[in-house]
Amino acid sequence: MGSYAVFLRGINVGGINIKMADLRDALKKCGFPDAKTLLASGNVVLSSSLDAAAVKHECEKCLRAAFGYEAWVVVLDAGRVGDLVDACPYPEDDKSTHAYITISSDTAVLDELEAAGSALEGQDQQRLSPEALAWLAPVGGTLDNPFSKISAKAKFKAATTTRNLRTLIKVRDAARALAAG
Repeated sequence: MGSYAVFLRGINVGGINIKMADLRDALKKCGFPDAKTLLASGNVVLSSSLDAAAVKHECEKCLRAAFGYEAWVVVLDAGRVGDLVDACPYPEDDKSTHAYITISSDTAVLDELEAAGSALEGQDQQRLSPEALAWLAPVGGTLDNPFSKISAKAKFKAATTTRNLRTLIKVRDAARALAAG
């Protein structure tokens, strides 16, 4: 039985509103009885005998059926979330910047996003792994950040999602607790 972190893309923004209790209940009905939600931004930890690709497929199918929207998720093994947090070169809390990690279910898509970010003047980013890219945005200016605008483009929606480092630390800790039983 593996422990996984499931990150939903684009909920509770842009008109797709899902209560975390409803999300948890839907996933439980779809075969993930210990699904636990964190925060209100589509972060879930769960365990399954399926591999990560199959968990992704089942979660997307479940969300589409339960909530009637084109659901996309990125699924990482729980241990991998910890590896990404540890690899992030940026501070968890800083007075002038926020650290973010964009994760992807498609390495080629993240390669394209990384190249687009590298072309931006002054963009501070670092590839952490094949599925993750860390980057910085000024406090209060995340949505205006040129890289944030690029990553929000439709061509990246199905394969990527972004979380701040503080959220990933909370997900890492919840996944570890789930794995410990």
